[in-house]
Amino acid sequence: MSKLRWGRIVIGAVLTEVALIALVVPVRMFAGDAAIPYIVAPACFVATFVFGLWVARKANANFALHGALVGVLASLIYIALTWNQTLPLIFHLSHLAKILGGAAGGAIAARRRTVASSPNS
Repeated sequence: MSKLRWGRIVIGAVLTEVALIALVVPVRMFAGDAAIPYIVAPACFVATFVFGLWVARKANANFALHGALVGVLASLIYIALTWNQTLPLIFHLSHLAKILGGAAGGAIAARRRTVASSPNS
């Protein structure tokens, strides 16, 4: 197994959570709490996709794993921040969206690497 880029994974996970907070605060201010459950899962997928792609671009192998680990770590950060709080089910399901989004970002990074290094490009 090749070396995982843990520093970038940690930074990507932290930036994912910062981006989600930056998104939720204005939505909450303008649309209220009722809008949050509708945007949380898609926002988690997209934010982790972006940072999973960013992390995996610099990886040498295991691109989807790098992205998925961004999602796992971002989920663990959120769980730590909301420990002992009762949250709607969608917030718990959003952790799966984070992992899938990160893995998808990593897969796109792998595909881009393959296309860029192919002799026909």
